[in-house]
Amino acid sequence: MKYTFLLAAALFSLTGYGQSWTKQYDYVNDCVCGLSLVGKGDKHGFVDKNGALVVPLVYDEAMTFSEGMAAVKQNGKWGFLDSTGTLVIPLKYSDALPFHDSLAIVSHDGKYGFIDKKDRAVIPFLYDNATKFAEGLAAVSKNNLWGYINEHGQEVIPFKFGFAGSFEEGSAKVMKEGKWFLIDKSGKKTAEVD
Repeated sequence: MKYTFLLAAALFSLTGYGQSWTKQYDYVNDCVCGLSLVGKGDKHGFVDKNGALVVPLVYDEAMTFSEGMAAVKQNGKWGFLDSTGTLVIPLKYSDALPFHDSLAIVSHDGKYGFIDKKDRAVIPFLYDNATKFAEGLAAVSKNNLWGYINEHGQEVIPFKFGFAGSFEEGSAKVMKEGKWFLIDKSGKKTAEVD
């Protein structure tokens, strides 16, 4: 029992020693794509698995890597880094969400659209808000109503909901006239929701 405790204490101190670099930051996220998001004060950057600084702490906000890209914000504008820490999509968007299914939701001139990893607008900036694609459909809003589009930007379910959630297992939760219910991928109501 005594030796077990000593062995555990030794392992703990060795582990702590190996990660001593983490103490210089206010937070350290999990390592994704070989880099960890770190922050100190109000600045963010990225380090490798050994704690070496790859991307200096120059960003006002940053997100963990997703699909090899990380959204970063500086001076009120968002762009994306690749897994080498290189800024590959310029800081020009007013809002950005992580890449999902090779597309990222970004906002430009007050409207949301979807870009690919080469910064091409795959789905134009037409929407007041948008959610990521799930099961081939994304909930988007315009003129205070939500509907669904496919990955080609075509309207699949009309804009008629006060709110629309993402699809999961063939159903999505929506709200219309203050009532919540589930719909299928054709937009047909399938169940009431409390």
